Amino acid sequence: MRPEHHATPDAEALRRDYYDEVASRYWRRPATAAEVDEGLAGDGVEALAAPTGAFLVGRYGGKPAACGGVLMLDAERAELTRVFVRPAFRGTGGAGLLLAALEAAALDLGARRMVLNTRLDLVEARALYARHGYAEIPAYCEGPYMDVWYGKELERP
Repeated sequence: MRPEHHATPDAEALRRDYYDEVASRYWRRPATAAEVDEGLAGDGVEALAAPTGAFLVGRYGGKPAACGGVLMLDAERAELTRVFVRPAFRGTGGAGLLLAALEAAALDLGARRMVLNTRLDLVEARALYARHGYAEIPAYCEGPYMDVWYGKELERP
């Protein structure tokens, strides 16, 4: 996992695949290219760069396989966002590696706690977070696609 600018071809393709999957699952139908474009427009991804955040891309066998970001919310809290592993690479252990790398990036930015929000229908993501020590917390933000919130204290390995 390495930091990568969100607009590189690999990062952009991963972001498109991420949004396509979460939107398609939410709407229970395939998202159109126009809907993906609209969802990505103005989504604030530019904040996922130092000093306010980080965006990471993971590769498997040299191929772009995963991405995720962290965004500093305040001096000690970072938000985990856009965590995605392409379906062809799921089950390889990459999601756990991605979470560990994102947590390390948050620590490097000064975070002591990681928080995130997700939807109830994203059961695989929720199981992943629980397996890696995230516990449900009270809502720390509001939005139309937020059903459950998680948090975890961060520490260096």
